[in-house]
Amino acid sequence: MLKILGEHYYIDLESAQSIINIDTPNSSGSTEQQIGVVQYEIIKMMLEVVLSETEEVDETLGDKASASIPFKLAFNTLLNNKIIQKY
Repeated sequence: MLKILGEHYYIDLESAQSIINIDTPNSSGSTEQQIGVVQYEIIKMMLEVVLSETEEVDETLGDKASASIPFKLAFNTLLNNKIIQKY
């Protein structure tokens, strides 16, 4: 397992699914599962940014380690929404 920023992380697929799925009642009284397109596209875009980051970060630098602004924003948003979690 690889360390990212000094910790081990994983993508929680169930958490991503719970944010993307929208349950809506239909005319028969049961619920229909639909996908929130905006949530799906934003999560997809942020995961692409995090997974495609190519800049090597020297973790011995601590807070001075440089990662791109899109990576930091995407990683922190996914972490805050519990889509990326510590292992």
